[in-house]
Amino acid sequence: MRNSRNNKSSEKGKRNFDSPPPKKYGRKNFKSKSFSEKPKTQKSDDGSMRLNQFLAHAGISSRREADKLIEAGVVQVNGKGITQMGYRVQETDIVKFNGRTIKSDTKRYLLLNKARNYSTRIDDFGKKTSVFELIKGACKENLLPVSKLNKNHSGLLLFTNDDKLSRKLSHPEHEMKKIYHISLDKNLKSIDLKKIKDTLKIDDSLVPVDSISYVMDKEKTEIGLEIKSGKKQIAKKIFEHLGYRVLKLDLVFFGGLTKKNLSRKEYRFLTTEEVNLLKRL
Repeated sequence: MRNSRNNKSSEKGKRNFDSPPPKKYGRKNFKSKSFSEKPKTQKSDDGSMRLNQFLAHAGISSRREADKLIEAGVVQVNGKGITQMGYRVQETDIVKFNGRTIKSDTKRYLLLNKARNYSTRIDDFGKKTSVFELIKGACKENLLPVSKLNKNHSGLLLFTNDDKLSRKLSHPEHEMKKIYHISLDKNLKSIDLKKIKDTLKIDDSLVPVDSISYVMDKEKTEIGLEIKSGKKQIAKKIFEHLGYRVLKLDLVFFGGLTKKNLSRKEYRFLTTEEVNLLKRL
């Protein structure tokens, strides 16, 4: 998708961001020099998880309570009593609590269309304004959000108990494609749109944008932004950097997933094909 470079508000420079994106986008394999100045060291992922997390996912207790159970010596791994905090277990390990073998959870992947004014904070669990209330009763497994959306932001929010995939998708260095529909407090000037497209420097780092345009059939306050950066609140910072205030931010596309047929506050489980797609990213 490519924007018109003149100041005319033609249909050619607009796009409907409520529709699934086309297969090809803007600049291909574009990376800023600032992201390649220092070599990145990749940590090996052996698929293990902390023992207290394993107990929490199995529904035995909360993580904090699990620490007390481990300290009390009532948890065994492969026949050996474990009292060490931070101990990690593999999927192939046999974990027992009070002599009973604990089975790990079935992996679940749930997609929620988050509404505004709902918190993603774990500390708000149980409150009426928590996203966990929106998925309450969806399954017996304990699911956590892969990424965070601010309370006043809306859009796609992925939940899972697959820690390996969650760490992969939420890692700042992982270039996950995201598309936002953003509402500003005033019209976005053509010159500022061009600045964003040509790459801004924010917090001493270049922020490459794959695509940006006015949303089709909307005022110039309505903007579609496609970006892969995993930096926190980067979509909001882009516009604030140029003196605009973000009134609404809606995540409409996340790593191949869209809001199609998913109303506000509604959720659905991913298909096998969608899960495999995320694992291949």
